[in-house]
Amino acid sequence: MSSVANQQLEADFAIKPESVTPTLNTKDWPLLLKNYDKLLVRSAHFTPIPAGSSPLKRDLASYIKTGVINLDKPSNPSSHEVVAWIRRILRVEKTGHSGTLDPKVTGCLTVCIDRATRLVKSQQGAGKEYVCVVRLHAAIQSEKALARGLETLTGALFQRPPLISAVKRQLRVRTIYQTKLIEFDNERHLGVFWVSCEAGTYIRTLCVHLGLLLGVGGHMQELRRVRSGAMGEGDDIVTMHDVLDAQWLYDNTRDESYLRRVVRPLESLLTGYKRIVVKDSAVNAVCYGAKLMIPGLLRYEADIELNEEVVLMTTKGEAIAIGIAQMTTVELSTCDHGVVAKVKRCIMDRDTYPRKWGLGPKAQEKKKMVSFSDSRRATLATLGGRPFSRASLTPRTNRRSRMASSTSTDVSTRLPPPHGRPSTSTTRCREKESLRPLLPPSPLSLPPSSSPLPPSRLPLPLSRLP
Repeated sequence: MSSVANQQLEADFAIKPESVTPTLNTKDWPLLLKNYDKLLVRSAHFTPIPAGSSPLKRDLASYIKTGVINLDKPSNPSSHEVVAWIRRILRVEKTGHSGTLDPKVTGCLTVCIDRATRLVKSQQGAGKEYVCVVRLHAAIQSEKALARGLETLTGALFQRPPLISAVKRQLRVRTIYQTKLIEFDNERHLGVFWVSCEAGTYIRTLCVHLGLLLGVGGHMQELRRVRSGAMGEGDDIVTMHDVLDAQWLYDNTRDESYLRRVVRPLESLLTGYKRIVVKDSAVNAVCYGAKLMIPGLLRYEADIELNEEVVLMTTKGEAIAIGIAQMTTVELSTCDHGVVAKVKRCIMDRDTYPRKWGLGPKAQEKKKMVSFSDSRRATLATLGGRPFSRASLTPRTNRRSRMASSTSTDVSTRLPPPHGRPSTSTTRCREKESLRPLLPPSPLSLPPSSSPLPPSRLPLPLSRLP
């Protein structure tokens, strides 16, 4: 044998198992799939369906239709004008924004396109963050006095909308979560501070209250929103010129990359929600408004509380709907039946995934019962019962209707029909006569020789009565 053959005989070609099991690292997966391996597993048994796609790999028309823009609103135009310009530039049907900014205010304005407008309500109620320049009407003792004043104006506060706002000026309660003084110039009477607050808080009113608290008076000089819900200044914020240039490049060069950079998937707004992963076979049922049940559950987040808002998602990372949790995490891990979540707002289009309900063993039994009921109705209709009525489904009520129709035969022949038209009982009797050859003979109509009754039970003639 050759030397090569000897080497092959001496070599060990066995594949030995690795001592270290490779771990799945999902911390860099996009959007809702981030840290997917950290989710609790309810079941790993499901059949993937070749429908839908990853949010970042949708075709351009669907990508824009289900997209949002983190826009840096310029000063002077109103929020409504900016949203209308976006609609005209991208040539889409609907646009909406996540919270009104005054004309002079700049910063984050989340613009939702077409299908993503279903998330506008949820984003309008999300928390906001601002950077504000306040002008005091006189000098104060020190910078610490301004910092103490901001710390005092934290928590639930009474606010009345300013005169410049186009809303009803009624007293309301708004919560200030956190404030921080950034810079202060006592000579120019200017201060810069950062504030995290509830949606609907008027920073202009907060500056007036701050001036009153310091005893010198004050008003808002300039304002910029740095975060709106899940979108912030560092999350791919774009300007109006970026949107216009991206659309121009696509129209002239058919380059999609700039449009895909400007528009982001709607799933980027839902990264702060706790997640529930749904089987592909249950997706379309949820899109039609059905509640998510335990058999349709794949994975779920830890620390889910009762009646908490969650996002229902597919295994590809697509958002299906925003739901209300009907079970806690402990119940999800122990129960084998029940409602997991009910739909609050559906996001995905219907029939994106194929219809898969009505194919199980219980559904087949129901279909058999329905078909048997339909065949029985047809049989009763042939034998003279009233078709498609609940009374014809029971033999007792059907027998009563037959007896009533037979006793009304003589009455209907004696009484004239009203207004020259045949009555209902007459019509029923005629149908009865036409169907009589099809009905089984009555025991009383049989001759004595063929009577099914024994001789001892036959009625006696009148001549033999005692």
